[in-house]
Amino acid sequence: MQLTILDPDNPEQEFPALEKALREPDGLLAVGGCLSVSRLLNAYRHGIFPWYNAGEPILWWSPDPRLVLFPDQIKVSRSLRKTIRRQKFSVSYDQAFDAVIAGCADIRKGSLGTWITQDISRAYKDLFRLGIAHSAEAWHKGKLVGGLYGIALGRVFFGESMFHTMTDASKVAFVTLVEQLEEWGYQLIDCQVHTEHLESLGAVEIDRRDFVELLARYCEASAKTEAWSKQ
Repeated sequence: MQLTILDPDNPEQEFPALEKALREPDGLLAVGGCLSVSRLLNAYRHGIFPWYNAGEPILWWSPDPRLVLFPDQIKVSRSLRKTIRRQKFSVSYDQAFDAVIAGCADIRKGSLGTWITQDISRAYKDLFRLGIAHSAEAWHKGKLVGGLYGIALGRVFFGESMFHTMTDASKVAFVTLVEQLEEWGYQLIDCQVHTEHLESLGAVEIDRRDFVELLARYCEASAKTEAWSKQ
């Protein structure tokens, strides 16, 4: 099946139907286009996200099944709950977005590169300035040691990436954020693709069709007014 090539000068161009996504590699839907705000918002609302390596064209994905986490179903191990109670880390929101992006973009040990290119970083910083992208930060003795970032639309949070430089820092940030999202009225967290780490925290795989139906229901709903207020 031939992939749709998106016009970089037409951010309003529609994506192809999700059923046209490849089975191998799972979910590859389209190539090219741009990372404008309108293009990204259109993608997320329809269950699509960009993911590609430096030097490649922009690749757009919608895998089936989709890994998601329902906030009220998060699983926290006894040891992690103990770490949270000890308050080894403090967690904030939207206080160090650029630094979180940089931490996520750092090349991991054993990795050949990072998918968080300068263009990706610039695009999500634009979304942050518009109040659409958000971060959660884990601090230890005043130093940023972990965090994550993603996109918030309605009552859905689309997780993008996380990092840590101390054991459990990103887990504490994630769990704390999920519990906060539930208080704010969020109904769904998109985790994109399966990892054992996220599964251990309660994430489950659902059919793409069900995922898209949930997006239609919750992306246009409103979270509580206090959501993402300065912490």
